[in-house]
This record gives sequence, C-alpha cells and structure tokens, in this order.
Amino acid sequence: MGRLFSPTEELTILHEDEDFVVIHKPWGLRSAPGRTEGTQDSAELRLRAMIPRAEGPMTVHRLDIETSGLMIFALNPIAQSNLSKQFQFRLVTKKYIALVEHSPMSRQGTIDAPLAKDPDPDRWPRQKICMDTGRASRTVWKIHERPIEKALEHQGQPVRLELMPESGRTHQLRVHLASDPSTGGLGTPILGDTLYGTESRASRLCLHAESLGFWRPHEDQWMAFESLAPF
Repeated sequence: MGRLFSPTEELTILHEDEDFVVIHKPWGLRSAPGRTEGTQDSAELRLRAMIPRAEGPMTVHRLDIETSGLMIFALNPIAQSNLSKQFQFRLVTKKYIALVEHSPMSRQGTIDAPLAKDPDPDRWPRQKICMDTGRASRTVWKIHERPIEKALEHQGQPVRLELMPESGRTHQLRVHLASDPSTGGLGTPILGDTLYGTESRASRLCLHAESLGFWRPHEDQWMAFESLAPF
C-alpha cells in the first residue's frame, strides 16, 4: 500500500541572490508540480509565491518526493540554462546520506549498474538494473561514521551510508542500494523505502541530500552548501 505524503516541516531558504536560491526541501514535498489534480503543491510553486521576481523556468534538478535535503532553483532564464548545463555535464558535486537495513560486505565501493524503467505498468514508477537496455548509472558509496541519532526508532542495526552519485537517473540511489549483488546492486535497501525495501522499518524514506556544490552562474566562484541529515 502506498504512503500518503504530507510535509511535516516548511520549505527553508538557505541562500538567495539575483540568480538562484538554495533550499532545504522537506520530506513529502514534490520538487515540481504534478500533472494531475491534487499534485500541484511543490517546492517550485511555493518558491514562486515567496519570490515574485522569479521569471522563466526555475527547475534545475529534482529530488524524489520522499527525499529531503538541498535543492537549487534558478530565478531567471540565463541562470537556469547555466545551472542545468552544470548538472548535464556533471560539474555539480552531490552527497546524500542514507540509512540502510544492514551493513554491506565492505566499507566502501562503486556501483556501476545501468538503469531502465520496469516494463510492467503495474509496477510504475519502479526502475530496475538492466544490462541490455539500461542507461549508464554510477554511484560511489562508503560507510558514514557519524553516530545514528537516537530520535528515530529502528529495528535491527541500520547503517548510515554516504552516497556520491556520478549520474542522475530516476531512483538511482534507491535501486543501486536495494538490488541484489548478483545484478550489480549493494543488496541493502534504504529504510522506509516504499518501492524497493521494507516500508514498516521507518516512517519515512531515510535518504537526504546533505551537500551540494556548483559554480556561481557566469562567475569563477565555487558555491558549497550543507544541510545535515536528520537521522
């Protein structure tokens, strides 16, 4: 049974200038408006209400509705084009934190496994590892040493991982971590994953975009932001 999404916290602006805004997106909030009735509430529409001077397309990248953390939105068409190209050419650095169900066999590694849509329409929007038709997808990971917060109650012994995706496929981190090692995955689902793991283990998907780095549009200045995972 699917989980009902309702943000438990407000969208927070961490940085704003003439070209872009960096926010903390709460769990349960869409990045951009959906196509059907009742799915319009999103980070983008909230930002347009908060920053009326914003013009043109704002979306540069997306986070799953179930993922919290850092996002950047453009405030004018020139900045949107520049930032989108930085993501396209992999000039942006991203780090995610995830709580997974159990410890991997090693302390660090790289998952290099192509991803494709699951062909079964009843399993939409699931993705899967597919060596034949999948698009190249690569995730670098390692065990994160920061102690797990006691505020979240979990069964068993979850482990915190640091994830550095080198591509940006749909559900990439979730599929790479949950998939069986025989297919190229890590074999340890993220806690609270409703599609690829065991939903009952946590009240939310324990995946958070913790750091984000990119070049200020049209300037030789590196910008770096951090928002610590709440778990």
